[in-house]
Amino acid sequence: MIQFIRDIFAAARVTRRPVVSFEFFPTKTVEGERALMDRTIPALHQLQPDFCSVTYGAGGSTREKTLAIVDRIQREHGITAMAHLTCVNATIDETCAVLEQTRALGIKNVLALRGDPPDAATGFVKTDGGFEYSYQLVRRIRAFGAFSIGVAGFPEGHVACRDGKQVDWQRLKAKIDHGADFVITQLFFDNRHYFECRDFLTAQGVTVPIVPGILPILSTSQIKRFVSLCGAALPSALLAELEARGNDDEAVSQFGIEYATRQCEELLREGAPGLHFYTLNKPRSTTAVVQNLALARPGLGEAAAL
Repeated sequence: MIQFIRDIFAAARVTRRPVVSFEFFPTKTVEGERALMDRTIPALHQLQPDFCSVTYGAGGSTREKTLAIVDRIQREHGITAMAHLTCVNATIDETCAVLEQTRALGIKNVLALRGDPPDAATGFVKTDGGFEYSYQLVRRIRAFGAFSIGVAGFPEGHVACRDGKQVDWQRLKAKIDHGADFVITQLFFDNRHYFECRDFLTAQGVTVPIVPGILPILSTSQIKRFVSLCGAALPSALLAELEARGNDDEAVSQFGIEYATRQCEELLREGAPGLHFYTLNKPRSTTAVVQNLALARPGLGEAAAL
């Protein structure tokens, strides 16, 4: 049964069970889409996640693909799925049209983001007649009354925020105040950043779930590129371990599974309401971490790994 994600968290809170979710991205090729739909999603479905999400390409470039994948996940696998939606390259009227289409497909959950511009070097530029800030998008989605709304949080502060992380966290609170039901964080590799952000928001009266975003590292060069784009830090000890493994992606991947498992163990022990895995459309590492944590639900057999 397709659910509102806010209801999934509410039910899990009663039973003290962590919510597990996976994120996918629309692919650029037919072969990539076939691998995602025919191999990756079925493999991770074996773990019985509470929900999945599908990203929105830079500049809104994958709008139709995002909705199509979310629709297929729900229809073909019966998994609650969430569509990302951004403010980039869209007027308010165009955004409302997308929301109408989303609702018509039976999609009940939306992650509201300001979004990445097509050219990261130019920074975000407001579209004429569009939204400038994500809290405005949240407010408009809430007015529809048909969706559970998630927003992004940045434990180390948004890379574009020059006023400090606490200012960024206040902006996150504004998104919650305008109607967000839950927060999914950007990736991080030092849990103290998550705890500091969570505790700051809790002190401000925030009660919605703040879900840590987890990325099991697959390659050293890849993660260095990711953190340079999103502003997350690689702790020196972690970086030393990665560099010791050089270009051996298999060794890095195995270490990434171990590191993510330890990271998740501490997060859950200290009260995180769930875990949101950035799968990079690869099931192997996420599967291993979820199984290490004994979070896979029984009933569908062993998950496949690629």
